[in-house]
Amino acid sequence: MTNQKMNKFFSLLLPRIGKRWYVSVILMTVIGFPNISAQQTGVKSNLLYDITTTVNLGLEVGLAPQWSIDLPVNYNPWDFAGDKKLKHWLIQPEIRYWLCEKFSGHFWGLHVHIGAYNLGGISQLGLKNFRYEGNLYGGGISYGYQWVLNPRWSLEATLGLGYAYLSHAQYPCEKCATKLTDSTRNYFGPTKAGVSLIYIMK
Repeated sequence: MTNQKMNKFFSLLLPRIGKRWYVSVILMTVIGFPNISAQQTGVKSNLLYDITTTVNLGLEVGLAPQWSIDLPVNYNPWDFAGDKKLKHWLIQPEIRYWLCEKFSGHFWGLHVHIGAYNLGGISQLGLKNFRYEGNLYGGGISYGYQWVLNPRWSLEATLGLGYAYLSHAQYPCEKCATKLTDSTRNYFGPTKAGVSLIYIMK
């Protein structure tokens, strides 16, 4: 991504999530957790997203003995048979507090999310006759548990609840169809689910 494209991306992103929130996270990370470079880092893949053919990669960095930040990125660019679509990208950073020590046992998380989607033709999701193309942003809380398998590998399960603001256009499912309506929706419910395999770098 070029600098010009990155600047355009953040100019669109920051007004939505709030510049004060963005600056607060940076200050908390830099001032409140000065020993980031000495902490553990985990690289992970969410197996639930893998099942949906969504390419995903997460990076979790230890900030302090009981704190970490999780940075997952998800991307699905595929078209399926019958003009079915589950196209989307989603970024969902999360600050985590571990009840004992990071990368082991129970944790609580606070996450935000921003993404875009192009979904349609999937009857199991109630999208048999229409396609929706738009974007979302919001946040939520999560709970999870991480099992240490050996010094390098771990398994994690997590579930999150929260809010998302959705803004999209509705189309008939046919390709190149004329747009029907523009609409918005306030969503409350599950915002995160994962069973992730993690490789720990120390």
